Amino acid sequence: MKTDFPAPHFPAKFFSSFPLPAALFPLLLCIAAAQAAAQTPDCPPWSDQRARAEIGQLRQKIAQWDEAYYFKHQSLVEDAVYDQARAKLARWNRCFPLFAQAATAPHKVVGRTLAHPVPHTGLHKLANAAAVADWLGAQREVWIQPKVDGVAVTLIYQQGKLARMISRGDGERGQDWTHHARAITAILPEIPDSRAQLVLQGEVYWRFEDHRQRNGSNNARGLASGAMASQALSREQAQRLAIFVWDWPQGPAAMPERLQALKALGYDSTAFTHLVTTLEQVRQWRGRWYREPLPFATDGIVLRLGARPQAEHWRAEPPRWAAAWKHPGEEALAEVVDVHFPIGRTGKIVPVIEIRPTLLDDRQIRRISSGSFSQWQKWDIRPGDQLRIALAGRTIPKILEVVLPATQRAALEIPDPGDYSTLSCWRPTARCEQQFLARTQWLGEKLGFRGMGQGQWRSLLEAGALPDLLAWTKLSHQTLTTIPGIGDERAAQFEKNFEQAQMRSFRDWMIALGMPSATVFAEDFWRGENFASLAQRSADDWQQLPDIGPKRAESIVHFMRHAEVLTLRRQLQTLQIPGFF
Repeated sequence: MKTDFPAPHFPAKFFSSFPLPAALFPLLLCIAAAQAAAQTPDCPPWSDQRARAEIGQLRQKIAQWDEAYYFKHQSLVEDAVYDQARAKLARWNRCFPLFAQAATAPHKVVGRTLAHPVPHTGLHKLANAAAVADWLGAQREVWIQPKVDGVAVTLIYQQGKLARMISRGDGERGQDWTHHARAITAILPEIPDSRAQLVLQGEVYWRFEDHRQRNGSNNARGLASGAMASQALSREQAQRLAIFVWDWPQGPAAMPERLQALKALGYDSTAFTHLVTTLEQVRQWRGRWYREPLPFATDGIVLRLGARPQAEHWRAEPPRWAAAWKHPGEEALAEVVDVHFPIGRTGKIVPVIEIRPTLLDDRQIRRISSGSFSQWQKWDIRPGDQLRIALAGRTIPKILEVVLPATQRAALEIPDPGDYSTLSCWRPTARCEQQFLARTQWLGEKLGFRGMGQGQWRSLLEAGALPDLLAWTKLSHQTLTTIPGIGDERAAQFEKNFEQAQMRSFRDWMIALGMPSATVFAEDFWRGENFASLAQRSADDWQQLPDIGPKRAESIVHFMRHAEVLTLRRQLQTLQIPGFF
């Protein structure tokens, strides 16, 4: 129940003016936390108990992903899903500060590691073109590179010889991958530089021939990280793995000189590093690297300033001198708002999941099918669940998994599939309204009705004008105009539809009534046939026709002999529709 009473607010001087018993402080903290949740946009309306449980469950899931990624080098979810999960945890923590739980720091789950001579800084992720424009506007010299989708590493050369390769890990420490580095043909065992120590940072990736990112990542990161997590590389892995060196922390200060110096060392990235000054140029390179063939998979672009601080000032955190703009996500984390159970004309129930608006491949998704009722039962999707979704064929949204089920399971009004079939709900009786309306809409479409969608059929039903599937044939102009939303013009259109329906062929009417497999039969089949002749055929007779097996034959026989269908036949006889008398 909504009230007009505002949430209590306690100014600081309130606490200083009155001495309070210590026992009251927890209560006041709870009230303050509730007030914070109420004033924070988009906060879930949870009880304390549920807030604690949901936050703890999400934190544990992120820790599980961190452990797999940083220790086992396995990416269990796409970056977009991971980033969205962390953002959601941060939001919930802000909403319920009393129960806030930060995600486990990556170094807590990584063992047996080596320190990086220069930390890996990571990247700020720019959410959209507007954020990119803002970032560009605050900078001077900006360079763009593809964000290669692989596993980040540090290469250490001593007196020109490869001494170490360390995985990124948490940015400060990583695992020793030197034994793999010596097997990968693309990693140079020697470089033309004899200084005591030379440190490079880059991405070990899986090499493709003419890879186009718009077609998907082809599990590029999984192939690279799986190889690096193995005890020893196979011959194919050693040949297919390559490296893209994107920085020389202690190299020349200016980008052009740094690129040329890297090229002289044997690590040439000049073809994939370009100066940009406008958002349009960034868009062009991003689009080009998304559509055109490359030797590696990418998950976006990286913008880097030409000048950056000296390496001793770098930290294992996103810096101000570099940022990423990811490609449209192939996957996303979606929160369930509601579950609907539409019942189709044939009695099939395909649950539709309503989700919070979720951006996926630059499209905003609000609804998604579970695929089938049995699949929904397997997942048991309820409001509050967190789903991992993707686009099938880059067009149709689909559910990949339930990442986190809500800790409290919401009650739903779930229809029983056993109550529905191809022969159920010929009238709008209790629990039959959806299937009956689907039948009316199908009938109108097959008879060529104009201006009669589901909304118009529902108006007739709600006005009590559709007690059965053919009751519309008896509606007068006067009756139609008394129905809300139907004026003279629309009533005239409906009447025209009704009149034209009487001139439709026997075949059209049988399809409109929903005869199984009616559309399979060629025009020649219907010549000389009528309802009586079709009803006399046995299942064996129907199986003599092309594309009609035992199951289809039985369904046709059951349809032709069903009591409701026979009632409709008598009504159509009265209307003198050809083929029914």
